[in-house]
Amino acid sequence: MLLSLVLHTYSMRYALPAAVMMGTAPTYVLAWGAWRLLSAVLPARFYREVDDRLYTIYQSMVLFFFENYTGVQVIIYGDLPKNKENVIYLSNHQCTVDWIVADMLAVRQNALGHVRYVLKDGLKWLPLYGWYFSQHGGVYVKRSAKFNEKEMREKLQAQVKAETPMYLVIFPEGTRYNPEIPKVIADSQSFAEKEGLAILKHVLTPRVKATHVAIDTMKDYLDAVYDVTVAYEGTVDHKGQRKLAPSMTEFLCKECPRVHIFIDRIELKDIPEEQMYMRRWLHERFEIKDKLLIEFYDATDSKRRNKFPGKSVHSKLSLKKTLPSLLFLGGLTASMLLTESGRKLYVKTWIYGTLIGCLWVSIKP
Repeated sequence: MLLSLVLHTYSMRYALPAAVMMGTAPTYVLAWGAWRLLSAVLPARFYREVDDRLYTIYQSMVLFFFENYTGVQVIIYGDLPKNKENVIYLSNHQCTVDWIVADMLAVRQNALGHVRYVLKDGLKWLPLYGWYFSQHGGVYVKRSAKFNEKEMREKLQAQVKAETPMYLVIFPEGTRYNPEIPKVIADSQSFAEKEGLAILKHVLTPRVKATHVAIDTMKDYLDAVYDVTVAYEGTVDHKGQRKLAPSMTEFLCKECPRVHIFIDRIELKDIPEEQMYMRRWLHERFEIKDKLLIEFYDATDSKRRNKFPGKSVHSKLSLKKTLPSLLFLGGLTASMLLTESGRKLYVKTWIYGTLIGCLWVSIKP
């Protein structure tokens, strides 16, 4: 009985945040949809500004749970500009929390509403979210030979033409680094060896196509590229071997005490334009990431483990940035669910919003 109670209490550590974040999605989509319809007769820029503000509200609520609720310590190394910029954000990829880390940095620059993602094509079928990410400027791409460069370029060109603020997140590895799937790591290393590239230990060999298209299309619009390296403390087993990074569920269960984020701001003039040379440049950037992660996980001196070299700042996110959004969206959702008509609208939004979204993304990328 006591064990069951303990297990139930443990599960509630993520059940409540998950219920709130998922539960407010229909409310958010309804608010956004109403604004979309209303703004049809307004200037496009006005629509985008409010859309970014709405997105800020939702993602701020998400950050309440991933930062304030979990109590995780966010340790930042390198130079994170205080002011918002138009940037491409390149990061290593190891778990779904990596998406949230981009939000963690963006909110500290007051650029949370500007975050847009380059996502795997399959994610466009996510209920409600898949459709909305596309509407918010996200780009869905397929891998390898199925990658549609023209489609991605046209969408980014439209964003530039509309002067859309851009915080474009790309994970060049194309898939997550997972120590529990050694074949993926071995195949990546084998490919690097075949191509005459350095073999990487803690990251996968990066793919250049999406990065090249993004930088080439927006080079006159961007302020910089952020090269970001992320490490989650506590992801080493008792033998000193790296294990799987925390899932969103594990993270919300407060199983990650600290997130370490190393930022290197790179000027566009320092990045080669031709894809062949950019490929070499990108691999060199991932070599630097690999060295940082080797130091973090494998340093012979135990005092140098679990941190990146150089000065660091423990950056705590104020409740003023997140709690109002939680109260606002939570209050709207609760108000809707208190009435029978509101509950019907809520359920219909889940059902028809998902169906319309899937139909939309199947027709228009």
